[in-house]
Amino acid sequence: MDDMTMTELEAAAFRRLVSHLRKRTDVQNIDLMNLGGFCRNCLSNWLKDAADEQGVALDKEAAREHVYGMPYAQWKEKYQTEATAEQAEKLKHSHPGH
Repeated sequence: MDDMTMTELEAAAFRRLVSHLRKRTDVQNIDLMNLGGFCRNCLSNWLKDAADEQGVALDKEAAREHVYGMPYAQWKEKYQTEATAEQAEKLKHSHPGH
């Protein structure tokens, strides 16, 4: 397989992951962090990092809006719930300082 085809497949997989996460608003970022070690914010940071590496202008908020499908503040207001004590404790141990 050539590099361009692999890049296209990887991009398609990323788009599918983002689409899936947009639909699964019931899954909180803290749950993703605790179980998978990454969350929607991580994806948006990785997208921004990739843009920076390519010299493409993409700020943090635009990257988040791409991943969330709406402004981050709007998503938080609509879908984010308060973390339980158990979730927060697990995050503290699995990702200190996060």
